[in-house]
Amino acid sequence: MELENNVFFWQKLDTFVFSSEIRIDRPKGSTHPSYSNLIYPVDYGCFTDTNVKDGEIHVYRGSIKTSIVNAIAVSVDILKRDIDVKVLLGCTEEEELDILRFLNQTDYQKCILIHRGQAIPSWSQSDN
Repeated sequence: MELENNVFFWQKLDTFVFSSEIRIDRPKGSTHPSYSNLIYPVDYGCFTDTNVKDGEIHVYRGSIKTSIVNAIAVSVDILKRDIDVKVLLGCTEEEELDILRFLNQTDYQKCILIHRGQAIPSWSQSDN
């Protein structure tokens, strides 16, 4: 089974980002509050106006000024017993690699990136 990475998902995510406010809690170069050896490679924060009941929706904001999402990071943390999705906004390829290194540097958390897709799903195609 092929992963469907279609344009409609990314359009909805762009709409969410465009209509939301972001609060940057940890600017690029700052240290993690609990682990001083972890240095944030880009600005890191969260969306402030969500209805999430058990936390926040986090965002890594890169150096490109845009409201278009490049990718999402999906991480698994076995110490926290948590799976988390983070939005990558305006990140260069180098910044994406820095974020991957940042999120994968411990034995307890691992992360993958899912890059923006452009495919239009077959179920949306017209017969005309």
